This record gives sequence, structure tokens and C-alpha cells, in this order.
Amino acid sequence: MQGKSFCLTLHAIGTLGGDLNYRFTFPFDCSLKHISAVVSGANQAGLTVGNSGTAAAYLAKASVGASNVPVEFARADFVGTPVLPHILKGVILVVAVDYDYNNGGGAVASADLTIVLTFSEG
Repeated sequence: MQGKSFCLTLHAIGTLGGDLNYRFTFPFDCSLKHISAVVSGANQAGLTVGNSGTAAAYLAKASVGASNVPVEFARADFVGTPVLPHILKGVILVVAVDYDYNNGGGAVASADLTIVLTFSEG
């Protein structure tokens, strides 16, 4: 069931030269339902999703998919399961990317990052 769901896509083209930090707010309450994330090569980036008060409030650092095969994160992967992360209107959502995470090994930059976050309104 789609209901009042919506997606937010974040994309960084080319080889990443440093960590990324996306910050935004919503004009209404919503819940984070699903994340899909991938890079084009074999060098994985690390992904953390939280708010301006707690960097990993919703998703602790995890590796994104590599070689164009997305990794998906859902309820069981989120902090505080079994409840979906609820984000209040005006809260600053933070999506942080560790560009050379490589499953904790580091040293090699990832490239062509795509992150799709799915939310439900309310």
C-alpha cells in the first residue's frame, strides 16, 4: 500500500572527494520506512541517518551497496526497532556519508552514490 508515502533521492556524481552531509526538514511529521543506497564501484561508502541532536538516531553507520547493487534498510535495521523512526515537523534530518568507509577498512573513495529514502506522511 502506497498511501501517503514519498521518496527523497540524494545523488553525488563521480568519485567522492570527502564526506557528505545532507540536512533538511519537512513541513509535516513523517516516518522513515525504507532506505536504498548504492555506489557504482567496489568501494563502499558508510551511511548514517539521524537528526541534528543525534547523528545515528535512525540508522547507525552501515555500508551501502557496491558495484551497482543497492543495499536496503528497513524497520529491522533502524535504531529503536520495532518502531519506525518518527520525525517531527521541523526536526533537522541528517544523512551523513563516509566517502571511504569500505566496511570500516577505509582508504579508497567511493563513487556515484545514490540514496533513496522512503517516508510516510503523518
